[in-house]
Amino acid sequence: MNFNYNTMEPIIAPVSVDILKAELTPAKKLRDTNKSHNEIYVITHHDSPNVMREIGRLREEAFRDSGGGTGLPMDIDEFDTMENPYHQLIVWDPDAEKILGGYRFIYGNDIQIDENGQPMLATAHMFHFSKKFMKEYLPYTIELGRSFVAPEYQSSKAGAKALFALDNLWDGLGALGIIRPDMKYFFGKMTMYPDYNREARDLIQHFLFKHFKDEEKLVTPIEPLKIETPAEYMDSILTEDEFKADYKILNAEVRSRGVNIPPLVNSYMNLSPTMKMFGGGINHEFGEVEETCILINYDEISENKRERHINSFIKEKIANIKSRFPKWAEEMGDNLSNMLSSRRAKRQEAIDKRKTKRKNRKSKKS
Repeated sequence: MNFNYNTMEPIIAPVSVDILKAELTPAKKLRDTNKSHNEIYVITHHDSPNVMREIGRLREEAFRDSGGGTGLPMDIDEFDTMENPYHQLIVWDPDAEKILGGYRFIYGNDIQIDENGQPMLATAHMFHFSKKFMKEYLPYTIELGRSFVAPEYQSSKAGAKALFALDNLWDGLGALGIIRPDMKYFFGKMTMYPDYNREARDLIQHFLFKHFKDEEKLVTPIEPLKIETPAEYMDSILTEDEFKADYKILNAEVRSRGVNIPPLVNSYMNLSPTMKMFGGGINHEFGEVEETCILINYDEISENKRERHINSFIKEKIANIKSRFPKWAEEMGDNLSNMLSSRRAKRQEAIDKRKTKRKNRKSKKS
């Protein structure tokens, strides 16, 4: 759609706290956060329609504040409401009784395929997915989207609650790979808004291509983002081959242009050294924002992030088991931790065997 800020409709009123709390039942709670004493829940439109309505309100509010949005009273689309919808992961502030932020996600084996062999995803209108990606990656991938932090939690006035908002969201994402060991990848988008400094945007894109470029062309933008700044000029600025040294230059150069690297972009770049970056494009259906697709291998997340967001969840679950079954847990000892953490390794071994079998069949045919 052609985006026009003059046609924006008023955003709906907040949903009653009592109605929200009635839908956020213990069964939907995923975990507690590491910081700020918040709680993480996973819901869908079908089991929590009023929470979904509040998510739609907060998403639209947050995205409009940043220069995007749908222009509708709330940001809810067919992917939120379809028969087998995206799940909604939210951070709940029990003190203020408010939703702090959220993501929506869908598991790869729940994704429908259209008549052209392409996945029916929220990103499908912007990117083309290769046959290799469809066979070897998509079935084991969690697609992430619509990441937001409620406007009041983006302010320094919110204190630690604001400081750890994104950190809280990653606590939730870290837990998903444990409860679903068959999922190996996160596929998501990094969003930048139309009013962001052009040269800073180009430097960030250039940096991402330099350090994380997808050489296999697993996913390609249908309408690639146009880079306006000459590559030679950016090469003369980003001169380091080592990531951390080059990142230090990038951060300084971006800040010298009066902006910061967007928090979510910053978070993704520092999450895994093996991240793949697929390029970006303009999302004409969402306020002309610029979206860059990336893929992260869950098992290759950096050690400090793993300890903070993944291992902490394992420890929480072990503590719950020990509390519920103290005698059994005492007998299990360290084996309990090893048992939980080895689930992913076993699942990955099975995935690798299937891939090897497919390759062997192909080589025999050829």
